[in-house]
Amino acid sequence: MRSLSQNISRLAAARAGDPGSPGVIDRLADLPSFGSNPGALRARVHVPADLRPGAPLVVVLHGCTQTAAGYDHGSGWSTLADRHGFALLFPEQVRANNPNLCFNWFVPGDIGRKGGEAESIASMVKAMLDEHDLDRGRVFITGLSAGGAMTAVMLAAYPELFAGGAIIGGLPYGCASDIPEALRQMRERRSSDGPSLAAAVRRAASGHEGPWPTLSLWHGTADTIVDVTNMDRLGRQWRHLHGIEEAAPVVTRGPGSEHRIWLTPDGDHLVEEWRIIGMGHGVPLDPTGSDRLGVAGPYMLDIGISSTAHIARSWGLVTRDVAADLLVQKTKSDLQSPVAPEHPRGGPVSDRGPLPAAAPGTIQQTIERALRSAGLMR
Repeated sequence: MRSLSQNISRLAAARAGDPGSPGVIDRLADLPSFGSNPGALRARVHVPADLRPGAPLVVVLHGCTQTAAGYDHGSGWSTLADRHGFALLFPEQVRANNPNLCFNWFVPGDIGRKGGEAESIASMVKAMLDEHDLDRGRVFITGLSAGGAMTAVMLAAYPELFAGGAIIGGLPYGCASDIPEALRQMRERRSSDGPSLAAAVRRAASGHEGPWPTLSLWHGTADTIVDVTNMDRLGRQWRHLHGIEEAAPVVTRGPGSEHRIWLTPDGDHLVEEWRIIGMGHGVPLDPTGSDRLGVAGPYMLDIGISSTAHIARSWGLVTRDVAADLLVQKTKSDLQSPVAPEHPRGGPVSDRGPLPAAAPGTIQQTIERALRSAGLMR
């Protein structure tokens, strides 16, 4: 555990700061005091001016080489928060902890309930809930790469704090305990052992009996920094926790993506996967689409799909057109019940090349035709 004097010096260095990226507008403020900070992290926040009591909270974790302000600028989270009324917390790594600004998701002292970076982030969350009178039942967390792996850490170590999480290009909890192993886990293709991966989460959660947070997973099939099989392993880890490891998902394929979702009998989503065909390592964005969110740049990838908007909608943070939602729901229910995934040539999805565009009659195209005919989509 780091000493108090070490923590003070690290935070002083953080507030001295690194030069910001050109063109990045910093919309975040500092949260100067939030209780215990054994991980010596910086806390940055965005609270809309007219935020109502009982609003949700989203925790956003940047990736390596990134800052909180840069990640917000690229992903568009603060823009969405202003539109729809929720608070944001951006824990920020400092170079004294990690020279590349990576959260230390692989360091045993940083990923448990006591001590290190995980406890610092939990302290920030609790301080935000108290200071702004936020809804404790609607706290969510998301992150990219090392921030995605740290999202998995927080969901495992503090499952009672979060209703849901979203991991972009991340790794499963407990898969590495030092830098060499972390690099191997990132780059090598590994098998998915749901029970052992889930056991690591249960150990971290210290007797937590549920409910477990929901999970949204995003990964590019051309990711050369974190292999896409890590999404498969994360999915197995959390489906096992939810007791749905062998359940068949609803599968929707469209141009450039495959979406799988595992549902409760009542139709609520527990785990979903977005496999983005041909995408490298980064956050999927659609800056010029209907949501107009984010700015393309390093690890911020304009591929015509806004993960920020999709994730917020999956958590119920973004109001959509009611008629469109009802039409999508009816069209899906009319077309099919959950189906088993298809494996052309006998290989798993992660071993395939790019998928062809959706064939006529697929669920996605049928829904889109229905939306166009109703005047709800161009």
